Amino acid sequence: MFETILDEEERGQVGIGTLIVFIAMVLVAAIAAGVLINTAGFLQTQAEATGEESTQQVSDRLQVVSQSGTFDDSVGDNGQIVELDFVLAQSPGASNIDLSETSVELIGESGQETFTLSTDSDGTGIDMFKGDNNVVFTDTSDRAQVTLGLDDTSSDVDNNAGDSAYVLEEGDSMTITFTTASGATTTTEIRVPSTVVSDSVRL
Repeated sequence: MFETILDEEERGQVGIGTLIVFIAMVLVAAIAAGVLINTAGFLQTQAEATGEESTQQVSDRLQVVSQSGTFDDSVGDNGQIVELDFVLAQSPGASNIDLSETSVELIGESGQETFTLSTDSDGTGIDMFKGDNNVVFTDTSDRAQVTLGLDDTSSDVDNNAGDSAYVLEEGDSMTITFTTASGATTTTEIRVPSTVVSDSVRL
């Protein structure tokens, strides 16, 4: 029933050497598996963070409900728009948006200006007239009026009329971009009529 093996070359290897090799193989496999698990976990976390940031950059946008301007015919040669008023809302699907952390870029015919919205006396103002008065959009029904004060030609840094990106006269245009803290942008264009007949102008 049992065959006696007389040839030494046909006998199986046994002993401490084989055990050491086996243990070493198990340790190497365990270390490799640990590295792969850690790498997979890191990549998963990074992918989730990247996906969340990408979603916020697309969805956390502001929506311009209406826009108007205040015309002052005593400023400049033929009058200028001295103030812009925007009614802003939260875009559908957006999370909370803090208006005080929103930046504004004005691109006019002669240059550009970038600043952050605030409630200080720096030419900008935020009035949350629908929703909690804390300049943070928490619901799509919230509304806020954002006021941007524009420079006239007499207050231009170089004292050269028309050199400021803020100047808006009859027939001028301007592109305004609102960028939230998550990086989502909303762009609107202002076009002043060639002839302004009232102090309040819809743009």
